[in-house]
Amino acid sequence: MKVLQFTIPIQHDKTIVAREDRLPYFYPYLHKHKEMQITWVRRGDGTLVAGSDMHLFQSNDIFVIGANQPHVFKNASSYFGQVVENSTISVDIFFDPDVICSSLLNIPELKNLRSFLMNSQNGFRVNKNISDKVADIMHRIMELDNGMERTLQFIELLQLLSSIPSPQSLSNAAQTLRNNEADGIRISEIYNYILHNYEKDITLEDVSQQAYMTPQAFCRFFKKHTGHTFISFLNEIRINEARKKLSEGNYDSISSVAYNCGFNSITNFNRVFKAITKFAPSAYIESFKEKIRPLDQSYMLASV
Repeated sequence: MKVLQFTIPIQHDKTIVAREDRLPYFYPYLHKHKEMQITWVRRGDGTLVAGSDMHLFQSNDIFVIGANQPHVFKNASSYFGQVVENSTISVDIFFDPDVICSSLLNIPELKNLRSFLMNSQNGFRVNKNISDKVADIMHRIMELDNGMERTLQFIELLQLLSSIPSPQSLSNAAQTLRNNEADGIRISEIYNYILHNYEKDITLEDVSQQAYMTPQAFCRFFKKHTGHTFISFLNEIRINEARKKLSEGNYDSISSVAYNCGFNSITNFNRVFKAITKFAPSAYIESFKEKIRPLDQSYMLASV
């Protein structure tokens, strides 16, 4: 059974740890650690659970994860069927914000970066318009051996990230998971079960049995620790997967997406989809096409 608290393999001669992972799938359990984390998803897609909120991710997305913020980059179930090496590639930078703020940034000229780190503990997604620049600096930090050069690049990275105007937090501070380690283990197992079985007909009785609780006790426990009801969490997982399929064009019809994501009624799917995304599925598809059309036109002009 996986524990919630996760220990980063820190190198004692480095305050800033950078690494690249090439794996069949991302570490699939909800976890947290005292270090802040900047993750560049070079290859892979799925759902990021941060605190009690969910976000789709795809290749070349970059996220900042706060210190002690529970999170998991959960790949789709297809990643776990036939294991393929290097299906996911990520670059991660880990650092203890308390150490960084009290040492490296403890001068008046860098107080803006201290404030940025302290105000980023709920994490955020890096804007697409600067993600290439962020990825380039992260790659340089990972490649550099010289401590001074790595540190200067890290300061440049923080400066770039702090320039993002009003980044949207990954999780609501009021809804951050509240738990001790024992409760964290149980929440992790519950999340993992739902994330692996969302396309099936999961009932409250099924998931409460996984937690070794009565349905009534489970409902109270889950709401207290996540801010979600079981049904609202399950629906968000299913709608996130439906959004992914609709965005990729990976479907035969909207109804096939609904049934493949665990809904047994197209009417219910349409209602839940609109409640969560504010769009009907057909309008969502059209909205997505409008977003990518300018990119297609730019590509065509560049090719002429």
